[in-house]
Amino acid sequence: MKEKSGFTGSRGRLNRALRCLVAAAVALGAVQFAHAKTQLLVYTALEDEAMKPYKDAFEKANPDIEIRWVRDSTGAVTAKLLAEKNNPRADVVLGLAASSLTLLDLQGMLMPYAPKGFDSLTRKYSDANTPPRWVGMDVWGATVCYNRVEAEKRHLPKPTSWEDLTRPVYKGMIVMPSPVSSGTGYLDVTSWLQTFGTDKGWKYMDELDKNVAQYVHSGSKPCTLAGTGEFPIGISFEFRGHELQAQGAPIDLIFPKEGLGWDMEATGIMKTTKQPEAAKKLADFMASKEANEITAQWWAIVAYPGVAKKLSGIPDNYPELLVKNDFAWSAKNRDAILGDWQKRYGNKEQK
Repeated sequence: MKEKSGFTGSRGRLNRALRCLVAAAVALGAVQFAHAKTQLLVYTALEDEAMKPYKDAFEKANPDIEIRWVRDSTGAVTAKLLAEKNNPRADVVLGLAASSLTLLDLQGMLMPYAPKGFDSLTRKYSDANTPPRWVGMDVWGATVCYNRVEAEKRHLPKPTSWEDLTRPVYKGMIVMPSPVSSGTGYLDVTSWLQTFGTDKGWKYMDELDKNVAQYVHSGSKPCTLAGTGEFPIGISFEFRGHELQAQGAPIDLIFPKEGLGWDMEATGIMKTTKQPEAAKKLADFMASKEANEITAQWWAIVAYPGVAKKLSGIPDNYPELLVKNDFAWSAKNRDAILGDWQKRYGNKEQK
């Protein structure tokens, strides 16, 4: 009887211990669940160095939300989003070209949303619909990065216009981004077509192509290559040129007198997001003065008035140099333009 009683007592103690363990596990699970963060999948074409400041500032203000980035060039992000149209993954698109976001909107993929504080932003830098489908962050424009040391070695004159770049003296001396993969390359091509007219625009690119050594897959890389002297001239944008100048690279930034193609980095919410409230909080943050102050570290024109700072190498009349840009036209004609461009010049694209 003692043996049986001892067994029963041990079993009782074991059952109580198991119940305690189960209760503790349930409690721990409840705590973990309570502290689980909402994850936002954010597709972006931001430059690498810009991603961390936005993420850190947003997550500090919203500790219950975590940004998970998927980063690539503008063309690659745009293509990925279109390919996923029937099975979308992204919650938010941030730092993508306005021309690409306009294309997504034409496909019915973006949620109309006016973020908190939207009325404080410069209205022309966001989608014209009410409420907007995308909200601008900053303007980036075409810039020619010119390595004065390498140019002197090769006896190359300093260009002042787009037309100058077609001169035979620059044969093999120029590198520029491919419009297929790069938003900067696409704004170059569409601005030439809009500024010069369709026929003259393609004729201009025919002549320019004779002097282009290679079309690369990044908008910033041509300026980087000019900075290192691998090529004396890179068609790029002001962000990278300003940054390289600050690092001591022997480059001048040239803003061609015919005018500059440009686009907007912007934010849009995917209509299919499963986290709409968290996505709206991110859109609210990107429209805030705080986020625009982060943006102003690199860009001469930002959406929040009075926040932009004078950046070295960027002319005071920079906004006046931007050509008229029809985002809807660029979006609607994207496939046709890229198809023509690839037939004409795709043999020089970086492999």
